[in-house]
Amino acid sequence: MNAGQAILTRLHHGSRRRTPEAGAALFQDLRIRLTLWYCGVLSVALVLFGVALYLGTQYFLLSPIEHQVAQNAQMHAHLWLSDHLDDACPLSQHPEQFGPSTPGFQMPEMLACFDQHGVLLPGEHTIGLPPAFLSNLAPVQAALQTGQPATDTVDGGEHVGPIYRYALAVPNADGSGYSGVVLIGESIGAQESALSALLALLLVLGGMALLGASVGGLFLANRALAPARLAWSNQQRFIADASHELRTPLTLLRADAEVLLRSRERLPSEDAALLEDIVTEANHMGHLASNLLALARLDAGAVHREHEVVSLGALARRTVRRVAALAEQRGVTVQLEEVSNDVYVIGDSVLLEQAALALLDNAIKYNRSGGQVKVRVEKRNGAALLEINDTGIGIPAEHLPHLGERFYRVDKARSRRAGGTGLGLSIARGIAATHGGELRMTSVPEQGTTVTLMLPLASVAARDAGRSLQS
Repeated sequence: MNAGQAILTRLHHGSRRRTPEAGAALFQDLRIRLTLWYCGVLSVALVLFGVALYLGTQYFLLSPIEHQVAQNAQMHAHLWLSDHLDDACPLSQHPEQFGPSTPGFQMPEMLACFDQHGVLLPGEHTIGLPPAFLSNLAPVQAALQTGQPATDTVDGGEHVGPIYRYALAVPNADGSGYSGVVLIGESIGAQESALSALLALLLVLGGMALLGASVGGLFLANRALAPARLAWSNQQRFIADASHELRTPLTLLRADAEVLLRSRERLPSEDAALLEDIVTEANHMGHLASNLLALARLDAGAVHREHEVVSLGALARRTVRRVAALAEQRGVTVQLEEVSNDVYVIGDSVLLEQAALALLDNAIKYNRSGGQVKVRVEKRNGAALLEINDTGIGIPAEHLPHLGERFYRVDKARSRRAGGTGLGLSIARGIAATHGGELRMTSVPEQGTTVTLMLPLASVAARDAGRSLQS
């Protein structure tokens, strides 16, 4: 036995041991959605709380300093106007005064005076001032141009930290123009450090809260979905049991009606027509019961699925032969346009043929008399494709997203006349999902529909299966 056959054998036995929970994919999607919603709402709440806390802390830490600096600037401007320039602008300041402020110690202000042209006053000593305080004097120019106080923040270096600057224009005594500008600064390094620490703490705690919310959300979602999961399982079991029990009486009813129809020459014409209606409806109900049973088993993962190498080309030929009589009856031509003989998939040939039959059945029933159905089998982008194209009535774009939903019909009256149950596409989609593939549909009204069954190639499926078994 070679490696590929060994992998298939192990997959076959593994599939018997592992039966997926009914509606597992549906509930997994719901659980993830509930968790994401929970985390999303919590994230918004945390962001709003964090922003409010940060801005509030920033206001309470910095607003007293800004208010104090503004008052000091007003005081120096008043001294300037009172001809006490020496008091308003002292000639020397000590460098050691301008370190970061500490609790219980109010740091002296930084001060510089400028004339009406924004030039530092003659005789002004700047030895005690940090270089950054007197660089980029945009607030001074702005105060002279607008007459309004101007503020900004500059980086005073490692020992001083951020410096908050406040520039106030000093008007002339006669009210014409300005005598100069008083620029006052104060280090806010301690406050900025506290804000940075608060921001880091908020980010860490927020991340931990979201992580905890994700884990807790998954747990709560599982608990919340437990009743729905039980109801779903009971519903699928009921549908499967009811469909199974209905098949026998429907078969007997149809058989009895067909036996009576053998003697139609001895029956009144009204009774014969009534018996024909009974046979037709029994066939329809039997087909519906079989489809419901197949869907219930697909949902519950109770379908016995073989794992064998299936030639998609050979499967397409068999399917076309099986629908030849129906196509001829409807006046539709079915042809194999292009079929590659080297397209293989791993799966259950019976289930795949059932899916192909459902797709061809729709392509024939909803076609026009004299229309065509083309079947193509090929490899594309690492996948095996079974493509069915018809020249039928087409499907409006608004209905395409709903195709594959149980009992959904674009035209209910036409579907009923054609004998459809609205479950064929649902079964085909379920079979495709069981094989790790998908069903895609495109359509143009009054021109036709293209349905593509995409499945993993046998080599890709075997390689992935081998990796999963090894892990």
